[in-house]
Amino acid sequence: MRFSVCSVLAAACFAAGGLSGSAYAAEEPIRQAQPVLPTAPLTITTQDGVKHQFTVELAKTYRQQEVGEMFRKELPKDKGMLFLWPRPQVSDMWMRNTLVSLDIVFIDSTNHIHAIAEKAVPLSEAILSSNGSVANTLELAGGVTEELGIRVGDAVSSPALKH
Repeated sequence: MRFSVCSVLAAACFAAGGLSGSAYAAEEPIRQAQPVLPTAPLTITTQDGVKHQFTVELAKTYRQQEVGEMFRKELPKDKGMLFLWPRPQVSDMWMRNTLVSLDIVFIDSTNHIHAIAEKAVPLSEAILSSNGSVANTLELAGGVTEELGIRVGDAVSSPALKH
């Protein structure tokens, strides 16, 4: 699910003979869903004070983030995946090999929602960007944010988030 401009540029340089291929040759292509990752509770509190509880898988490593929700056939409304970036960054995501619609929630360094890409289209390679620096990215089932009234500015809390 993670789209990295750096990885695309590196691959282009490799194809042009500009980089050693050892790092790229060793990486396995993504062909199946990853095993369920460790989880943590996560709460989104709307600006009206309504709390919504989720259980989220924690995508911490580059490979876990790269695979994300790829090839999974369902995502229950009370589940999700939290991408824990090593430092604040622009988060660019895509839906390559993702079979279900997702809401992609971009979380800033104050643990508030910075932006939401709602109902991302399955299998699309269109870039869904945070359009600004964020600390984490959360994937929820497509349509959940609209259904629950979750919007930009809402607070996000979890033991997994940096405070």
